[in-house]
Amino acid sequence: MDKSLIKGSWQEDFSFSPAVVTRGGRTVWLAGHTGQKDEDGRSLAGDFEAQTRQTFRNIERTLAAAGGTLADLVSMTVFLIDARHSRAMTDLRKDILKRDFPASAAITVAGFAHPDMMIEIQAVAVLPDR
Repeated sequence: MDKSLIKGSWQEDFSFSPAVVTRGGRTVWLAGHTGQKDEDGRSLAGDFEAQTRQTFRNIERTLAAAGGTLADLVSMTVFLIDARHSRAMTDLRKDILKRDFPASAAITVAGFAHPDMMIEIQAVAVLPDR
């Protein structure tokens, strides 16, 4: 699988790429992932950073089950309960993903399926052919 990133002038500061081009590979369509509870079932209500980190851990586990890693992400849609969390989310994403960021959109919503949720991420990954 070939993957190349289209780099923009300001997008890297917000930890996303304007576009990602892939050729070959297997596409994994990830449902919305959340993180309002940790691995032990403890509530993370009201803690945006903890929910964001847990959401990425949950995505990472799903990708591992499909044979991939976070580095295989090519696109994500981030749903936030409050637009004021946008910068915190991009900083956390930068810390978690490090570089080669997926294409992304951030959308503020009026509510989620569970009242404790503060973030949900839906994504697409492209994995190397087996």
